[in-house]
Amino acid sequence: MSRTLRADARRNQEQLLAAARDVLTERGADAPLEEIARRAGLGIGTLYRRFPNRQALLRAVVLDALARSGAAASAALEESPDAFGALARYMHAALDVKVAAVIPALMDLVDLEDPEMLAARDQATAPVVTIINAAHAEGSLRPEVSFGDVGLMIVRLAHPLPGPIPADLGRRLAHRHLDLLLAGLRVGSALENDLGDAGLTLDEIQALGRTR
Repeated sequence: MSRTLRADARRNQEQLLAAARDVLTERGADAPLEEIARRAGLGIGTLYRRFPNRQALLRAVVLDALARSGAAASAALEESPDAFGALARYMHAALDVKVAAVIPALMDLVDLEDPEMLAARDQATAPVVTIINAAHAEGSLRPEVSFGDVGLMIVRLAHPLPGPIPADLGRRLAHRHLDLLLAGLRVGSALENDLGDAGLTLDEIQALGRTR
């Protein structure tokens, strides 16, 4: 997968990874591969040409989601006029990428500690840490809010809602609820109560993963 792909092969791979993010989020790591291929508009043979087995697909999905999350954070940092705007833009993009839904669903099946995965995780988290630090420095983000708060709020919002709620409506509601949360994170918002203990840092979250 590291070699340069033809345009059609690259397009097929992107379609398969996008479909896999959706299907795995909705149905879990045991979701039928045929459903992923169907959702991508491709045949199962095309899926197996790109990913020889389920494990290869799951690993590729996680790496792709991390890369997209990091790219979204970097773009938000570069293009937003202020740090809080960058934080809001990144969190909305992270919901669309589904990184916070896919990784929890697959974390027991993919080695998140191997060198390639660790590098991808660092590239995904570094610009988010920069955004959070910049928002604290500009005084727009409540000082109690940590990396762990930001990441885990996205995790909570990323999962499909239970019951007969169409996927499109669920996505719209997730973004609406994120806007409500962002209003509470901004300094000077109506949320005046002390949040109590400090949130989890990036180091603390990574340490929790190593104890699993």
